[in-house]
Amino acid sequence: MPLDMATVKDILPIPENPGIVTDPEHRETAQTLRDEPTISHSLAMANHDEKGHAQVAHDGEVADLGWHEPDHKIPDPLVGGLPNDDLWILIRRFNKQMYHVKEVSRPAPGSLDLNIADEEEFSPDKLRASLERLYMTVIIGLMGLGKHIARIRSWRERRRTAAFCGVYFLAWLLDYLVPLFSVTMITLIVYPPSRDVMFPPAPLALVSSSTGGVQKPKAGVLGSKDSATGAPENYKGEAVEAEASNFVNGIANVALASASGKHPQGEPPEDKSGPNAGVPDPTAMVGGASDARALAAGSNVSPKQDKTKVPVEAAMWNKMRPIMHGLADVADTWERFANALEPTPPFRNDIYRLRLAGVVVPLLALSIFTTSYMYMKGVTFGVGFGFFSDPLIQPGLAWLNKTFPNWQKLLELRNTLLKGVPTNAQLTITLLRTGEANKAPLPPPPQTGEAPEDEPADVTDEHLRATGKDWPLNATDEELKTAMEHDPNTKHETHGADIDASKKKSHGHKAHHVLSAIRKSVKGSIETSLGADHLKAKAGSEHSKQRLGVIPRSREQHLSGPIEFKCRYHGKRGNAYISTRATIPCLSFSLNKSIDEHGTEDKGDLELKPIWSMAVADIKELKKIGGLGWKAKLVVGWALGREIADGIEIVDKQGTTQLLTAMVLRDELFNRLVAMGGQKWEAW
Repeated sequence: MPLDMATVKDILPIPENPGIVTDPEHRETAQTLRDEPTISHSLAMANHDEKGHAQVAHDGEVADLGWHEPDHKIPDPLVGGLPNDDLWILIRRFNKQMYHVKEVSRPAPGSLDLNIADEEEFSPDKLRASLERLYMTVIIGLMGLGKHIARIRSWRERRRTAAFCGVYFLAWLLDYLVPLFSVTMITLIVYPPSRDVMFPPAPLALVSSSTGGVQKPKAGVLGSKDSATGAPENYKGEAVEAEASNFVNGIANVALASASGKHPQGEPPEDKSGPNAGVPDPTAMVGGASDARALAAGSNVSPKQDKTKVPVEAAMWNKMRPIMHGLADVADTWERFANALEPTPPFRNDIYRLRLAGVVVPLLALSIFTTSYMYMKGVTFGVGFGFFSDPLIQPGLAWLNKTFPNWQKLLELRNTLLKGVPTNAQLTITLLRTGEANKAPLPPPPQTGEAPEDEPADVTDEHLRATGKDWPLNATDEELKTAMEHDPNTKHETHGADIDASKKKSHGHKAHHVLSAIRKSVKGSIETSLGADHLKAKAGSEHSKQRLGVIPRSREQHLSGPIEFKCRYHGKRGNAYISTRATIPCLSFSLNKSIDEHGTEDKGDLELKPIWSMAVADIKELKKIGGLGWKAKLVVGWALGREIADGIEIVDKQGTTQLLTAMVLRDELFNRLVAMGGQKWEAW
């Protein structure tokens, strides 16, 4: 089918919304999904050829597609062309990434909303989420690249390595290396089957980065195919998510051990009856370990007299927000390139790859007529011009900033080469909007409280194969089977006794009893404090009202949705519910106890007697709120080992704020509200 002008424009890396610069004051709003203000809204409303159960329109109030049902009872696929396991991964990570969104009325860059705000708020928890996301995207991707290189260099898969070697040196001999790289890149971009031929798949944990051959996974069993350790998982993607969390924990542990001066090699002989046995390990506790180390080392300067402490700490915290924003930008760009090379429905499959290949084609054409001498002369001229031409560059930038404010935004990848290509968060909200457009909200990812079995995962030709007649990783079936089977000792192996001593955490026998006693005391204090909140709430304390019910007795008793969500409002137990009978959906809160037994079906708002109602189209801000402060949350988790039910703050366009607390399904309500209307969101 011939390309029309709109398609040609889509292929070219031309900014979608030049009005961002030419008309920065332009504002546009939408009331419903049907207004289609962005590509995401349009795709949610589109009539797709391949449909899942969530893409079939429903005439009733809302279809329940398996909320809180076991995974085998949930229809598969919910979205056409996307297995449910992959959908759960996207939603789980979306829940961790999205904390706070605000409506924006200016045009969305690349015609996709839910971009990260330039003034994004900083918090240590969001920094942690950014680091985890960086691990799951960039670091895991680079690990895969490194192991592919190791496989080729090892000559274990001889035919494939010989082909790479022969083609490389032939191109080197003919001075065609740059054209070779260009053709290879274009082929990999435009023709996806070529990727598995050149780089046949293998589970990440099964490939040795040093030898390129088969190795025993670090977890002692190949329980997952896309994780670095091969750890078992109940649902796809959980092992990588757990690795990301432990990756951040590992950085924190090493930093704390360094701050506290932990030096196992300088320790005196262990004496179980000495003072060391009665002192908890400071690397397993949070406190002023660095200050204690300085005083114990005989420092003459008290931490309170240290004139560098406050300014250095302030400078570090001031740099945290741009660092966090930079990490998020790196992860966003990585995800966009990944989604351009392997688009996920309902986004288009060919346009993005053609646009990426189109950028490489001029390089191919130019490289055929460019000698190595010309290339080096051009590179060295560019280096010199960039170094010595500041008197020309600065006036030019000043003129651009004055004539075309925000001109840099036109050159961003999301507006040019990657316009219309979503991040994983933008992909997820599009999928959520697809369910809402058909009155079939996507159910939350299934959960299990049981640890995964130490059983090898099923590895098929899709996950492990070689090119041509080579053996995968040049290993026999017996060697592969031995590597995949469970070995309980592998995960404890390190590279030396010094590493063992440094990472060891031991409180000692006496300290263990001390901590147990402290835990019991703290548990009693928490229960007393939370019990006192009921009395304070009756006396009118608003803070106490917001803490009522934050530690539910049973998670199952608080499960609800997709229409009703059990929660509290000013401490009063009730239900938030979403009504989609009207053209514009509405969020309300009611104390009517019949909702718990019969739901809201076939009941009008007059019968439910809501305390307040808010049109979803009027919501301008959604923010997740913790049920307790972060310090209390840590203490409750440590002393009680219980889940905390958090809350959500909702602000409408008139500035009215409603706060719902003690909500187990806080993330699920957030996802429904953020996906139902025609708002364009920005992540804060």
